[in-house]
Amino acid sequence: MSWSCREVERRVLRLLHGQKTRTHLSQIHAYFLRHGLDQSNQVLSHFVCVCGSLGKMAYANRIYHHTQNPNILLFNSMIKGYSSCGPFHQSLQMFSLMRSRGIRPDEYTFVPLLKSCSNICEYRMGQCVHAQVFKAGFEWSGPIQNGIVEFYVTCVTLKDAKKMFDEMYHRDVIAWNLMIRGFCKMGDVDMGLYLFRQMIERSIVSWNSMISCLEKSGRDGEALELFGEMRDQGLELDEATVVTMLPVCARLGALDIGEWIHTYSDSKGLVKEFISIRNSLIDFYSKCGNLDLAFNIFHQMQCKNIVTWNAMISGLAFNGKGQLGVDLFEEMMKTGMNPNDATFVGVLACCAHAGLVEKGLDLFASITLNHQIEPKLEHYGCMVDILGRSGSLKEAHDLIRSMPMKPNATLWGSLLSSCRTYGDFELAELAVKELINLEPWNSGNYVLLSNIYAEEGSWDKVEEVRVLMREKYVKKAPGQSVVGIN
Repeated sequence: MSWSCREVERRVLRLLHGQKTRTHLSQIHAYFLRHGLDQSNQVLSHFVCVCGSLGKMAYANRIYHHTQNPNILLFNSMIKGYSSCGPFHQSLQMFSLMRSRGIRPDEYTFVPLLKSCSNICEYRMGQCVHAQVFKAGFEWSGPIQNGIVEFYVTCVTLKDAKKMFDEMYHRDVIAWNLMIRGFCKMGDVDMGLYLFRQMIERSIVSWNSMISCLEKSGRDGEALELFGEMRDQGLELDEATVVTMLPVCARLGALDIGEWIHTYSDSKGLVKEFISIRNSLIDFYSKCGNLDLAFNIFHQMQCKNIVTWNAMISGLAFNGKGQLGVDLFEEMMKTGMNPNDATFVGVLACCAHAGLVEKGLDLFASITLNHQIEPKLEHYGCMVDILGRSGSLKEAHDLIRSMPMKPNATLWGSLLSSCRTYGDFELAELAVKELINLEPWNSGNYVLLSNIYAEEGSWDKVEEVRVLMREKYVKKAPGQSVVGIN
């Protein structure tokens, strides 16, 4: 290659990797075409890499099809591009085409190839790629081993992932994080926690993953405790830490820690940078009963997304400010923001708290008619609550019976509560029997049915309930007093 061609090549590479110029693909393409570098695998591989990073693999594919003798560099770039932005199966097709041309894969071929197998969770294909790794002699490459572990974790075959993990001579933090995620994904949070404790070096991802797994498993107390350890070790919080921990603090009533997280996030510029953190703060303060501060954050936000509006509307419902929540929903609609599932759950809950039956019925009808959203169980639950609170028990029962999905215990429990409030013992009996069918192990349901019969003076039926409990081996939960308990 002549000196002038090398200079053009270097200029093209500078343009491709320059922050301000890399997006001008068509101009860069025209430039190296004009200088006769359209068959340079070096230039084309870099061009394809940039296309992949920008999600423009269709453009990269056109470039590839005009290349007469693509080499390993170009094939690897194509495989990597498809692995990052799809279609993922195209990576596998490129690999097959590369092999058919007699080009041997190298270490950089397999990492993105395994990533594509993970993305489509194609177990058999991934096993074939794993076999190719051994055939090519790259089974001891750290990045490839991590790719294999990730593939098996993604496909939830923990036995294979653990086998690869145990065979690794050097396990970096990525491998540990993958295994922790895998066990937690399978529901074995204790094993995930055990592995976390075995780690010599932990990244912020390690801490966030473990805290998130505990939070998702309903182990908020342990999540808070682990967060305390993280703070003690001086690690800096990131967006994921804050967004995970604020709901934990809200549920546990740990207002002081939540406020500390707010102050920390503010001082580090995280609040200003991430809308997800501002949304989480609205949710946190709403659930802690500090609506003034939640509203303050909400009104200061110049850019609001649907999560922002949902958090504030739901926060108002949570605090019994139903009319304000409905008003805020109307304000949101005027901005042109499209509501989603969660929006309607929040605003219907507001209607329930404010006793706005007609408004609730109108909103429920509009879910499908105006917004083409299929109502979910939560929406029906809100409507049963709205109707039940207003004493429209028959309408609530009819709605449950008309649902396209099977009602759950929450819905029947909501109807039962309203029946007892308004003294409809016949419908209450029906609701409790449905609860017993759904939760035959729950002694509280039998006690409720027994109490209904006792209030009616039907002592023979009270005895029948006791016999039924004995037959199903259901024991009444003992009563407890909080007096004297530390």
